[in-house]
Amino acid sequence: MKTNEKNVEVLNDLIKINNDRVAGYEKAAGQTTAIDADLRSIFNSMASESRTYANELNRYINQGGAATDNTTVSGKIYRAWMDIKATFSGNDRKSILEACEYGEDAAQKAYKSALESDSENRLSADVRHVITEQKNKLRKSHDRIKAMRDAQPA
Repeated sequence: MKTNEKNVEVLNDLIKINNDRVAGYEKAAGQTTAIDADLRSIFNSMASESRTYANELNRYINQGGAATDNTTVSGKIYRAWMDIKATFSGNDRKSILEACEYGEDAAQKAYKSALESDSENRLSADVRHVITEQKNKLRKSHDRIKAMRDAQPA
């Protein structure tokens, strides 16, 4: 099936968000200390998760267009914000998890927007299904990060 232009646009936006998420979690993993090996492992796992999602979305972009390997402007802003926040707060667990939760919120918004923008049912059923499934899995990751953040002392 040929992927239409609308699908390609939506899929590329979600690929960018996943690329942002990979870069964000790689940065977060790099900011962890030796005693935070548990966080580093989780962050590396979440970066891998987004690589998988981007690859899955990329498979749906076939003859309809070219997949992107870029990140979003907001993702670059998010990573700069992580740098600034780390400078002021140190690289403590709570600060890193707060920054990660911010990124998870951005991913949820992007997936929600992709699904809501489909008011004219231009997305194919299989593309809509993949986006919905990924959004649900990303929600679980969001909730995990939030719970970990909430468990940190003030």
